[in-house]
Amino acid sequence: MKKRCGTIAIVGQPNVGKSTLLNYFIGTKLSITSRKAQTTRYQLLGIHTTPETQYIFVDTPGYQLKHLNTLNKNLNKTVKQALQNVDVILFLIEPRQMTEVDEKILQMIPEETPIILVINKVDRLKEKSKLLELIQVFKENERYKEIIPTSVKKKNNLKELLESTHQFLPEQEFIYEDNQITDKNERFLAAEIIREKIFRLTGQEVPYSVAVEIEKFEHEGNVRRIFAAIIVERDAHKPMIIGNKGIRLKEISTNARVDMEKLFGGKVWLETWVKVQKGWSDDLRALKSLGL
Repeated sequence: MKKRCGTIAIVGQPNVGKSTLLNYFIGTKLSITSRKAQTTRYQLLGIHTTPETQYIFVDTPGYQLKHLNTLNKNLNKTVKQALQNVDVILFLIEPRQMTEVDEKILQMIPEETPIILVINKVDRLKEKSKLLELIQVFKENERYKEIIPTSVKKKNNLKELLESTHQFLPEQEFIYEDNQITDKNERFLAAEIIREKIFRLTGQEVPYSVAVEIEKFEHEGNVRRIFAAIIVERDAHKPMIIGNKGIRLKEISTNARVDMEKLFGGKVWLETWVKVQKGWSDDLRALKSLGL
């Protein structure tokens, strides 16, 4: 049997389940997740390899039109670029009619690129007849090669979804090593894990104006020493991250360290601190230095 290998972009609005789907396919927690929108800021490759097929998934930030500061404009640009050079697209939506933002995403996808429409979170539908009605409506659009209802949270129909992507991947040799699961290095992954814990453990406003910069990453034997600066935009945000007597910062660091040790397979010594860099999310130079 000839080998297949290709790229699959996972796109959709914020908080529709893109990163959770990627983590399922890879078999480990690679892309950070939270209930807050715009958790994903970077284009991340996740690689799943079987004896016959190498699936290269591209996880993208959620596309949105509400809060268009420089950071979010850059994130939208990342989504648009990701759609241009892939073999197939998994377009995730919630079980409802298309919105203006969904239509905008659809318009950005090149005509020749096959689209699998993934209706996620169908477990939330009380009346299953509504799902059938939705599928009938979407079938009228010839751009969708397949329409697959799923529940990423409950792992429903995900094997079928993976099998559906296989037919659209080109016959070619694998690009990455069989045991490689991402194109990102440990330094990048460490920063993302810390940022996830901030998203999960702080209030609504703070996470969107937070970035993480790894200032030093040392790897000796099976031990990693990581020194990370948590960057906030306002003086008032600093105590929100640190918490009373440093309790919240300690909780962020402890939770992050546990996840790093699981992912890296070794001991992690983590030191974190908070610094203020006013207006960084609207500063092109600051965004560039953070890889955004």
